[in-house]
Amino acid sequence: MVSTHPGGVQLSAQQYLPQASSKNINISPNQELLPLSAKVNSHDHLEIGGCDVITLVRQFGSPLYILDEETLRTTCRQYRESFQHYYKGQSQVLYASKAWSCLAVCAIAASEGLGIDVVSGGELYTALNAGVSPEKIYFHGNNKSREELVFATESGCTIVVDNWYELHTLVEIAENLERLGDGEMKGSFHPIRIMLRLTPGIECHTHEYIRTGHLDSKFGFDPNDLDELFSFVSKQSVLNCVGLHAHIGSQVFERQPHQDLAAVMVQWMGKAADYGLTVTELNVGGGLGIKYIESDDPPSIEEWVKPICEVIQTACAAENLPLPKLLCEPGRSLIATACVTAYTVGSSKVVPDIRTYLAVDGGMSDNPRPITYQSVYRTIVANRMSAPLTETVTIAGKHCESGDILIENAQLPKTQPGDVLVVMATGAYNYSMASNYNRLPRPAAVVVANGEANLILQRETYQDLIRQDCLPERLKN
Repeated sequence: MVSTHPGGVQLSAQQYLPQASSKNINISPNQELLPLSAKVNSHDHLEIGGCDVITLVRQFGSPLYILDEETLRTTCRQYRESFQHYYKGQSQVLYASKAWSCLAVCAIAASEGLGIDVVSGGELYTALNAGVSPEKIYFHGNNKSREELVFATESGCTIVVDNWYELHTLVEIAENLERLGDGEMKGSFHPIRIMLRLTPGIECHTHEYIRTGHLDSKFGFDPNDLDELFSFVSKQSVLNCVGLHAHIGSQVFERQPHQDLAAVMVQWMGKAADYGLTVTELNVGGGLGIKYIESDDPPSIEEWVKPICEVIQTACAAENLPLPKLLCEPGRSLIATACVTAYTVGSSKVVPDIRTYLAVDGGMSDNPRPITYQSVYRTIVANRMSAPLTETVTIAGKHCESGDILIENAQLPKTQPGDVLVVMATGAYNYSMASNYNRLPRPAAVVVANGEANLILQRETYQDLIRQDCLPERLKN
């Protein structure tokens, strides 16, 4: 079947291009399907960051993650500048690096003035080695190990305490460090900077696996424990509680839940003051959604930021509280649209009267979101951008799983082996959740800008796959 607009105009992949360059119009990248620099070149190929995608695949192989630096930097600036414009106090945008943690992405975010939100020792190590200042690193997680807490303490980052077990463990670690500071390391101890993560009990419409603000969540202190919690923390001289944190979920389009959260957090801030805790920072989390398919209609970055700032300022004025430093931690909305994944088409299979399967050289190991969250994506044939969309196919991965389906009912031109298929908006939770299932090496990634492509992640080799394997002597021939 031929895909057309309601007016009868035949569609091609060009319908997915951004409406205008970010240099000419204030586009919010999370409302686009392709990176801001995407265009069609004279060869009818998709071009991103001034680089022909087909040339990139020939040079670096496929599957290939292609990160557009212009889109990532534009998104960082829009978040930062929106807070500066609408908030009268200090603000700090953090990149939630669980979306994609690697040296280059952290370094780009940091160069735009962002801090980094980490959730493991590995992400902390990555951020530090990317040159991020520890003062701008915030360490989350519901079950941080003692080793991770010691690492975080020694690094000087802020620890977002999630539960009583962690709180007591951290007090013990801090007291041991204080004793050392009074002895052989006299004068070297400083109270550990912490924030407290609270569960606000605010529901939002998103996938149940990525809702974190409702009371039935593994994250955060129960709000019914606030009195006990604030009382305990206020008595711990080894801890410096600077703020409160809450997060309601991911891929959220609604604006009201975040406004409700902002108001609730100011109430908590006032309650903390009753126990002598001077809260100087509030972190409202992240969660702004992006456009994965045409019908998705997320708010722009500015539309998300503005009401949060207004609610915080109004609530603080009503409670006669000083404006806190306002933090947020976007992940998906910062990085997802900036990246696409390029695949090479291989085999196909027609099941009469049911469907046509089109197989690519990747799948659930480089993008586990469809099989995990039933996530939906859009795709195009990058080497024939103006070709009419004449076929409906199911894009299948190459893994030994019937459920390894990337996209159902994809609208494409007639394809052939060797075509380059590009799946859009794959910057968030694709590489970071990638695996070696079926012993497939993880793909390479490049960052593109001004016609230049630089490798930021090397393609794994077969040797990499067995690098950590150990073969006992008795099993060797």
